[in-house]
Amino acid sequence: MPDLLIELFSEEIPARMQARAREDLKKLVTDGLVEAGLTYASAGAFSTPRRLALTVQGLTAESPTLREERKGPRTDAPDAALQGFLRSTGLSKDQLEIRDDKKAQVYFAVVAKPGRKAAPIVAEVLEKTIRTFPWPKSMRWGAGALRWVRPLHYILCILTDESGTEVVGLDIDGIKSGNTTEGHRFLAPGRITVSSFDDYTTKLRSARVMLDATERADHIWNHATQTAFAQGLEVVPDAGLLAEVSGLVEWPVPLMGPIADQFLHLPAEVLQTSMREHQKFFSVKNPKTGRIEKFLTVANTETADHGATILAGNGKVLAARLSDARFFWDNDLREATAGMGKWADGLRSVTFHNKLGSQAARIDRIAALAGELAPVVGAEPAQAERAARIAKLDLRSAMVGEFPELQGTMGRYYALESGEEAAVADAARDHYSPLGPSDAVPTAPVSVAVALADKLDTLAGFWAIDEKPTGSKDPFALRRAALGVIRLVLANEARLSLMAALRAGLRGNLDAIAGVNAALETPAVAVSNSPEGTAADLLAFIHDRLKVFLRDEGIRHDIIDACLAMPGNDDLTLLVKRARALSAMLATEDGANLIQGFKRANNILTQAEAKDGVEYSYGAEEKFAEGPEELALFAALDAAEARITPAMKAEDFAAAMAAMAALRAPVDAFFTAVQVNSDNQIVRRNRLNLLSRIRGICGQVADLARIDG
Repeated sequence: MPDLLIELFSEEIPARMQARAREDLKKLVTDGLVEAGLTYASAGAFSTPRRLALTVQGLTAESPTLREERKGPRTDAPDAALQGFLRSTGLSKDQLEIRDDKKAQVYFAVVAKPGRKAAPIVAEVLEKTIRTFPWPKSMRWGAGALRWVRPLHYILCILTDESGTEVVGLDIDGIKSGNTTEGHRFLAPGRITVSSFDDYTTKLRSARVMLDATERADHIWNHATQTAFAQGLEVVPDAGLLAEVSGLVEWPVPLMGPIADQFLHLPAEVLQTSMREHQKFFSVKNPKTGRIEKFLTVANTETADHGATILAGNGKVLAARLSDARFFWDNDLREATAGMGKWADGLRSVTFHNKLGSQAARIDRIAALAGELAPVVGAEPAQAERAARIAKLDLRSAMVGEFPELQGTMGRYYALESGEEAAVADAARDHYSPLGPSDAVPTAPVSVAVALADKLDTLAGFWAIDEKPTGSKDPFALRRAALGVIRLVLANEARLSLMAALRAGLRGNLDAIAGVNAALETPAVAVSNSPEGTAADLLAFIHDRLKVFLRDEGIRHDIIDACLAMPGNDDLTLLVKRARALSAMLATEDGANLIQGFKRANNILTQAEAKDGVEYSYGAEEKFAEGPEELALFAALDAAEARITPAMKAEDFAAAMAAMAALRAPVDAFFTAVQVNSDNQIVRRNRLNLLSRIRGICGQVADLARIDG
């Protein structure tokens, strides 16, 4: 079985496209080979800035011979039908078979499709792959029609087995395949002839090319951390930058250089962001002070002076970049120490949304809502309102204008410089969080109040103007905002009435809409329905996001639905506490079996109430009980109710669920021994009222009728 090696050698491929390109090359080629009848043992794709490579191990030498049977017309069909069938198969009448088929004789054609050698199949598949490759952006060059991410120079395509190496012939717009490649652009120029994948990787390494992106990343990180450690420093982890840099070099050489003293006073986040965004440099910090003191760059070549010239040049460019950052910082500090009033005024001319007014108006809404939420999360209302008013002022700063990703982070620095309390300044940094499922959740009370107010105002505003997510479209990140609300509430165990908070958020946004309409000659903004209906619809949206959030915990949607049917479902902390307890109970044998008994009781009761036209809820009397199983159920229900009622008042759902699960055995015994629909109508009604007690007692915990199964 031969092994296949493909390399597509071009000018530099953007680092951000390489990982996807590797996967696309592997899938397109292997899927094409399999579709053509070839099988293989394994495949692996690789990339460097100048090449995409694919190895397919254990490829079959040729595709199998296929035997295809095709059913034709009946033997007594018109001659025209037969002639058409013969043309479609390429056979003569003598080559057809006649078989019995449903009381008639029918012509059959047996067509043998011979197998093909691997080489022509590989050539066809690779040409199709190259011509249809799904680059995010591609270009044409020269006179050819071929499109590639950058000009494609060479194609290496060989099949290797025990008999030797075969070049797979290919000519795409004048680019002919061969068995040669190139090494490092500067350290090993010139063509290299290869005979197999192992030979390819060995010769590339000798020519200063690391083929595997993961190996390059590991090499960069290991050498970088060792270099920093030797000087008592630490490299700031940055997985995204590491992946990008490993796609920029073929022979990585980490080099560490100093940051000039005049820039060391800049905040660590400013230095790190400026170096990462502009220069693709790693930040190196002093672990004792947390200050960024050096930079680490990754060269793509080795030099006789061990990188001194490279570091000197990078240092000059970095100084120019950091001079800009220092200018922004110094100007922003002057505004911050003056109280940031200019920034606050500037936000009045910044539109948040054309239907919801300015950023300044939005800040007023968030401040009012944060003040209302503050007592619920343990914050001082005045502090929460103040924090909300200064949290977004850094949007007008020069630094955030240059580096938008620093919004909030810079807000904290400027708030401290202006004399704000630490809790207020921290809220400026934290109120955007959590931004994603892995982002940390604020726990400081003032930060929580402002973060909740920010997200609830966003949700209420866009619901008020009927700009809800649709399908996969969510341009205003409302799903993320809802998830942020959920995580903030649950992580801090906040006992918050979401409906009350949403109503408050809607009031502020409806006032904003009225203000926008008043400024328009033709008012064009309206809510989608009544404010109460909008709040209820928004709460349902948050509940849907909660189901998705809890799925990772193994809590089923039907369990959430059973708890949502209970009062207080806008208190997410209470709701999730109930759902977790119910989920734990249903995971036990008693819990699962009790659900079946409950559903049986509920079904019998529902049918009887429909038939009799009454609701059996006026109490069962023990004096009409017959048999020990029925008496035992009376006693069990009394005991369960005595435990469940106080447990529910104390919100001890675990105890309530345990008491409910204890009903499993007496309920099972009752249904095994007792016929509910007795001929004695007094006994029948009493037993139906007994089933009503089961429904009522269990119904204190959750709406078990909504549980699947």
